[in-house]
Amino acid sequence: MTPSGARGTARPATHGPQPPQTTNHPLRIAITGGGPGGLYAAALLKRLDPRRAVTVWERNAPDDTFGFGVVLSDETLGGIEHADPVVYAALQRDFVRWDDIHITHRGTRHTSGGHGFAALGRKRLLEILHERCHALGVELRFRSEAPYPAWLTETHDLVIAADGVHSTTREAYAHLFRPRITTHRCRYIWLAADFAFDAFRFEIAETEHGVMQLHAYPYAPDASTVIVEMREEVWRAAGFDVMDEQESIDRCAKIFADTLRGRPLQSNKSAWTRFRTVVNEHWSAGNLVLLGDAAHTAHFSIGSGTKLAVEDALALAACLDEQPSLERALAAYEEERKPVVASTQRAARASLEWFENLALHRDQPPRQFAFNLLTRSRRVTHDNLRLRDARFTEAVEREFGCPPGTPPMFTPFRLRGLTLRNRVVVSPMDMYSAVDGVPGDFHLVHLGARALGGAGLVMTEMVCVSEEGRITPGCAGLYTGKQAEAWRRITDFVHRQAPGTAIGVQLGHSGRKGSTRVMWEGMDEPLPDGNWPLVAASPLPYKPGSQVPRELSRAQLTDLREQFAGAAGRAARAGFDLLELHCAHGYLLSGFLSPLTNRRTDAYGGSLEKRLRFPLEVFDAVRAVWPEERPMTVRISATDWAEGGTTAEDAVEIARAFAAHGADAIDVSTGQVVADERPEFGRSYQTPFADRVRHEARVPVIAVGAISSWDDVNSLILAGRTDLCALARPHLYDPHWTLHAAAEQGYDGPGAVWPDPYRAGSRRPRTGRTDAPKPRLTLRS
Repeated sequence: MTPSGARGTARPATHGPQPPQTTNHPLRIAITGGGPGGLYAAALLKRLDPRRAVTVWERNAPDDTFGFGVVLSDETLGGIEHADPVVYAALQRDFVRWDDIHITHRGTRHTSGGHGFAALGRKRLLEILHERCHALGVELRFRSEAPYPAWLTETHDLVIAADGVHSTTREAYAHLFRPRITTHRCRYIWLAADFAFDAFRFEIAETEHGVMQLHAYPYAPDASTVIVEMREEVWRAAGFDVMDEQESIDRCAKIFADTLRGRPLQSNKSAWTRFRTVVNEHWSAGNLVLLGDAAHTAHFSIGSGTKLAVEDALALAACLDEQPSLERALAAYEEERKPVVASTQRAARASLEWFENLALHRDQPPRQFAFNLLTRSRRVTHDNLRLRDARFTEAVEREFGCPPGTPPMFTPFRLRGLTLRNRVVVSPMDMYSAVDGVPGDFHLVHLGARALGGAGLVMTEMVCVSEEGRITPGCAGLYTGKQAEAWRRITDFVHRQAPGTAIGVQLGHSGRKGSTRVMWEGMDEPLPDGNWPLVAASPLPYKPGSQVPRELSRAQLTDLREQFAGAAGRAARAGFDLLELHCAHGYLLSGFLSPLTNRRTDAYGGSLEKRLRFPLEVFDAVRAVWPEERPMTVRISATDWAEGGTTAEDAVEIARAFAAHGADAIDVSTGQVVADERPEFGRSYQTPFADRVRHEARVPVIAVGAISSWDDVNSLILAGRTDLCALARPHLYDPHWTLHAAAEQGYDGPGAVWPDPYRAGSRRPRTGRTDAPKPRLTLRS
């Protein structure tokens, strides 16, 4: 966990890096940056081929260092042990190890054990690597600015840019590496304490200026790293922006005096900064390659930039040793490391944003708050934490209200007059298999199978309120009596054959995204013939080549409102238990909410309040005919993933507005509003938006988006980030996903009831013989 120092200003490149050589053994190697990643790469490359001339340029003196402690994982240490036992042995002698994490909030401290950390001082790490490089014959040039990259690439076979987050090499060739750099909301400062904490410490201080947090861990028998972090506006309100270095550290020591035992904090040219996430589209160009923070950064709250840099060095050295050419080696290096780093960066982003929004969670019960913090990055999960510290996890479950032996996902949840027996929702999934809007045998089998599969709530696909409101010719509807009768057949089956499972209908209108082919023939592509006219908030096509919709008039808005109300009445008579209004994904009502798709100048366009007007009118019309005891939810896109579109702040206001009109829960999705969106995909990637809506709008939420495991569901529910979890593709893969989740967790209770005809299959089938006799004697010939 170390910050990266800045280097000089990049000059424009006069020419590009040199074409890579065909041999896999570059002999003249230049490394810019003498941090742990650059030094370890130098040592490995020299050790693998002593003929190599390896030179490291470092602008600072040998004993200059920034930051204090470095944390390395067991996996990284294993790689070091295998690649260089000498370095590993030296590290082992100096590591400080501990297992516990202490989380203190509002005067209550909770401890979770079994985590396993190893740390040492950054200065000592550099000393070890300096010694190793000297012993191997690496040339270390301290107090030396590296020559300009263009010269290095001309005069060396391989140039490794390990020159940190402010890499001048990366900036000189930005047109080749294509970096994206994001600066985040919190200010933080790296400090140290002159004693060793007995655990990793997270301390929360609620001050008159706002929430501040302390991250601390030991790195020597008599020293600990201390990081103080807070949002930019809190930092300014507290006056840190006008304090000098000593005033800042004295103030931090005073705020966290109890944690620090009244002792002072130490500085090492420490300065307040904001974290920058670095992502590069390419990591190599010709004979030039990026390593460590020059290539990528990951927030300090989940681990160490040093860890990633050392792993980069291990991978780069191995690829150079294994591949037949430099070009192949650098390609293999990127191919190996990019997915690993991307996964780490996703986890780091989740962790970073959790701390940015820490104030959302401060009113949680202290033990649930601790669990939420521990699972914030999604790398530590409910099941994983139960293995590490069963006592702590069971205490969180008891406080949450889990009966003994009941996983969080199998606790009930009430929405108005409907009690769901568990927290699993089969998410709406368009099947494109209706004929003239009428659901048939396919829908009966599809929805019936998932109802038998144990989910608490099974949702239909988006059911269209008019023929013109279909997405494709295969979309189901509720605009005729015949369609309602067909849906009644399905709801009757669910209620009769899967008692305890609720079935909900999602009502919507395609808007500008209608009159397209079914998904497997070309998603969002216009029909080759038989098109119908489209309507929308504004006359904007979804993408080039799409049909241009007509802007809805006042009279048409009234007609549409009545179409929704009529469909809702049919849905009630068809026996649905819950109704969801689809205001997401760029369909008609979503098109009113987003400023990217609503360019109206009348009472239904402009400010968010005006953009909400028509969707709220539709909601009110539907709520008026929908039975009072049955719940209504609303699906929204919490962000458009596009500049100028709906923001997370907007999503909270949208949720508040619908809740004020009687929505019982908000189904929080994202995107699909504009074709040029740039989503940040990843595991549970939409959950932070649901979390924010839940805590700021104070309304129950349904989380969606790449939630794929029962462990994810348990983690999100127990942490209080959502009330229900909607899963789509996992239910296509396994219609009995919920029942299988119960079986795999050894749960047999009211939250997951096997249908009587299926009960014989409630145990996981054996995969092979396990009762073979064990050998007892060894026969000698």
